[in-house]
Amino acid sequence: MMDTSTTPKPARKRELPKLMTLTEAAATRLRDLYAKGEHGKLLRIGINTKGCSGLSYDMSWTDAPAATDEVVTDRDVTVLVDRKASLFLIGTVMDYEVKPLQAGFSFINPNEKARCGCGESFSV
Repeated sequence: MMDTSTTPKPARKRELPKLMTLTEAAATRLRDLYAKGEHGKLLRIGINTKGCSGLSYDMSWTDAPAATDEVVTDRDVTVLVDRKASLFLIGTVMDYEVKPLQAGFSFINPNEKARCGCGESFSV
């Protein structure tokens, strides 16, 4: 007698996107900041409600990870992401740009649906 029951095949797991990655420029700048003025501290990235589009990136220095932080290590550099912001930041690339009149970190976020004209805030 043949066994006619079918055993379901386990679902193929899809690889989840990284929470956040860093460009080499961002990693280099953070290494420099960690080695000098912010020695012993970590950068925490979060989201605040602000601006005409509703959300803005928030960066602050901290001495140690909080229980609510996700620890992200990329290119041998560690940053913290506030767990409340993680759903807004999945797949985000953090860059460091130097332009003629300004320099700073920027975020390439695939979850953004709109950004205000001045670039200060975004919506998802």
